[in-house]
Amino acid sequence: MSKGKLAKFADMAANPLVIEQPFNTIKEETPFPLKGQWHEAFFHNPNPIVLELGCGRGEYTVGLAGKYPDMNFIGVDIKGARMWTGAQDTLKEGLQNVGFLRTHIEFIDRFFAPNEVSEIWLTFSDPQMKKATKRLSSTYFLQRYRRFLADGGLIHLKTDSNFLFTYTEEMLRANHITPEYATRDLYKPLSEEEPDMGQEARSIQTYYEQMWRDRGIPIKYLRFRLPHEGQLIEPDVEIPLDEYRSYNRSKRSGNETGK
Repeated sequence: MSKGKLAKFADMAANPLVIEQPFNTIKEETPFPLKGQWHEAFFHNPNPIVLELGCGRGEYTVGLAGKYPDMNFIGVDIKGARMWTGAQDTLKEGLQNVGFLRTHIEFIDRFFAPNEVSEIWLTFSDPQMKKATKRLSSTYFLQRYRRFLADGGLIHLKTDSNFLFTYTEEMLRANHITPEYATRDLYKPLSEEEPDMGQEARSIQTYYEQMWRDRGIPIKYLRFRLPHEGQLIEPDVEIPLDEYRSYNRSKRSGNETGK
């Protein structure tokens, strides 16, 4: 491990805004001390809590916190060296409504109590074209979100991936959930009569978002409310795979479609 990464991990360990719970520290029989106590013990206010899952460098977490001081934001990721940037920016800007949780997202329901979270942002998540249960907008993860997200809480998906966007649309259709808003080109010009439903999603651009836009790839955005009731099912449809990965690499599979 490079000296730079070691220094960043040391900074993360000393940063009061960062909670580190990697896999080897998670014990199911030991309750997480902040579960159900985030408002009182961490943020010291009753304002709504919003998660960014797979926050990377934390641009969205920090950016939203600056725009909405009456809400609390937590960036979640396992890659501490990336998260370091957002954690440092938060300290420099003196933001009081930001936290970071370093852990594996598949264990996210162990860290929050029922109804403790109001919204979730999924920003440029890996589309995981080979396995549905790894997609952050899959029913596998939605079931976990239900355990701590308020009934009818908002979920935002912002992505370059046509595969992930289409999959999420089909998942919602299969479960009779109507999105509040969905667009395959977030930055297309709007007519004077057209309501601007994507303003919040356009207000902040991540590092990866700019990379995709520079390559001419349209940014997709979708938001919906997740009800607590009803059994969730996976869509049984074939979806064209993305033809690329990041940094101009070819797609992961020789197949043309996937479920």
